[in-house]
Amino acid sequence: MTAGNRVSARRWIKFNAVGAIGATVQFIVLVALVRIVGFHYLWATAFSVEAAIIHNFCWHWRWTWADRACGRDRALPVLMRFNLTNGLISLSGNLLCASLITGIGHLDPVVASVIALILCCLANFLVSDRLIFLKQKR
Repeated sequence: MTAGNRVSARRWIKFNAVGAIGATVQFIVLVALVRIVGFHYLWATAFSVEAAIIHNFCWHWRWTWADRACGRDRALPVLMRFNLTNGLISLSGNLLCASLITGIGHLDPVVASVIALILCCLANFLVSDRLIFLKQKR
């Protein structure tokens, strides 16, 4: 295994560790909003995904892609790119799954979120690695 492949493998493992914790954040917020607060499942899905996106960005910035960090002054633009790309992938994937699985299939919104999480994971990693957390030019 080459050094580049080892870095990619470690980064993939870190990405999924952060994602697992982010999924926990997402599901806690989703369950709280739907079952405790009484939000509509689509609004609750959108808010819970956004909570996970912000959580994940913070950990990816400080841990997963820490070797590519470009200073605090660049955090906001990188967060905006992350939120727009990963957010678009995650929100659209989650809302589509919620609409189909919960709205049409009448299954629990948490089931829809688990399915969406699996479907969106690889796309989010590739976008983050290739477009968001860019290698620094020297």
